[in-house]
Amino acid sequence: MSFAFMGHGPLDYKLVTYAGSQMRFRGPQVDFSKPFVLCLGGSETFGKFVPQPFADRLAGRLQRPVANMAAMNAGLELILGDAAIADAMSRAEAIVLQITGAHHITNRFYQVHPRRNDRFLQASDIMRVIYRDVDFTDFHFTRHMLDALLTASEDRFQIVVDELKMAWMARMRSVLNRAICPVHLLWIGHRPPAETGICQEIGPDPLFVTKSMLDEIAMQAASLTVCVTTGAEKKKPTRGMFFGLGEERMARALLGPDIHNRAAHELADKIIALSPK
Repeated sequence: MSFAFMGHGPLDYKLVTYAGSQMRFRGPQVDFSKPFVLCLGGSETFGKFVPQPFADRLAGRLQRPVANMAAMNAGLELILGDAAIADAMSRAEAIVLQITGAHHITNRFYQVHPRRNDRFLQASDIMRVIYRDVDFTDFHFTRHMLDALLTASEDRFQIVVDELKMAWMARMRSVLNRAICPVHLLWIGHRPPAETGICQEIGPDPLFVTKSMLDEIAMQAASLTVCVTTGAEKKKPTRGMFFGLGEERMARALLGPDIHNRAAHELADKIIALSPK
């Protein structure tokens, strides 16, 4: 089991495994032979430090099982490469797909770990030519690498960003084409989608995904929900969260129970509206 702690008791994530996957997903376990809804995504969908992530709340609203097959720091690479996720996608009645950043994808410039998508594995020959002045052996995580590339050259960095955006669009289309049921897109985070693709800093997730990209992809989906933290939630970012000593900084960067609750309500309304009568 995996626990988080905040003074008055542990938080049990009830981690489970599914046939065909090396991943441990957040429970409860769902029987794929019976009707269920599938939630895919990264850290926000997994709901670290949150007693009831939106997947659990959605199950209560829909009165049916919801499989939370998200993972911390996961992106589209895991979703497209995991056999258990592919099996679940082929059986689900509906899919909630969290919008994840474009930096967690293997592309022409660098390779990420197939399961831990925030892990940088290696740069391509093209990347090494563009950034001859950078030693890529210094990096273990994509964010660290991208921050260094931006510092080295804003102009060259925009070339990388453009590649990541194209790779993200292609992967998103692949996920949507694979699904045989309605896919409900979810943007959930501390900020709304950016209007511009110009990047002058490495900000909060989902990295490099703009409003125009999101609108284009949403045309292939059943619905799009945009859920952003409110001013009140930002003032008390860890309210209702369970975390251990030394984990408060991480907890502040994640999402609390209030936004999970709002996301579940909005998603439930859209899923019910599009469900067969």
